[in-house]
Amino acid sequence: MAKIIALCGKICSGKSTYAEKIQKDYNAVVLNADVLMLSLFDEQLGDRHDDVDKKVTKYLYFMAEKIINTNTNVILDLGFWTNKARQDTRLFFEYRNIDVEFHYINTPLDIIKTNIEKRNADMNKLSYHIDENILQKCLNAFEEPDDVDINVIV
Repeated sequence: MAKIIALCGKICSGKSTYAEKIQKDYNAVVLNADVLMLSLFDEQLGDRHDDVDKKVTKYLYFMAEKIINTNTNVILDLGFWTNKARQDTRLFFEYRNIDVEFHYINTPLDIIKTNIEKRNADMNKLSYHIDENILQKCLNAFEEPDDVDINVIV
């Protein structure tokens, strides 16, 4: 039976790299909110960012359910930064009889900062530019997951 692999981790913790690494092992389709948003909109959505992010997430859940119905695993590369986001996601899919497995990419801050430097320097990569203010805002928004929330720690 196909399942959802939900990637949890701080900004630039390596979630997308991990998704690429496990995609073949799980025979899975990767759905990534940042890639979709940056493909459709410019980087600077400003005060519209959160509203667009909610719509993108809703769309990706819809697509995940459709893909799961083909008996194909789905990797949701969305971050799941809050306990509520993790709980809501688990409930959403379990209500539809779809198993959810959370993988927490637990990355030290020095590695995150190195990843940000590399990402910001790669002008060909479809990703957000992260400055110190955005980093701090994102780190402050992240809630460490409880052991109950997580199935695999990377």
